[in-house]
Amino acid sequence: MNLERVISMTSRLFFLGAFVLLGLALIEKVANTTGYTILDQTTPVVHLLAAAVVLLVFVIAIQLREMKEELKSRKP
Repeated sequence: MNLERVISMTSRLFFLGAFVLLGLALIEKVANTTGYTILDQTTPVVHLLAAAVVLLVFVIAIQLREMKEELKSRKP
């Protein structure tokens, strides 16, 4: 397995993880407004959103690196 494939898989995994955390945060927020909870009380929605943002920052960094490498390889 080469490095490009590992980076691509990691980027996709982080992207999927960020959307899962975002969905979980939204479901938890809706449940909290109705008076219920899905997760433990010590895990507020803000922490889930922060984790999703961190994963998305890594995805953006990985994508920028891939674009830089692509542009570097196109130069004559």
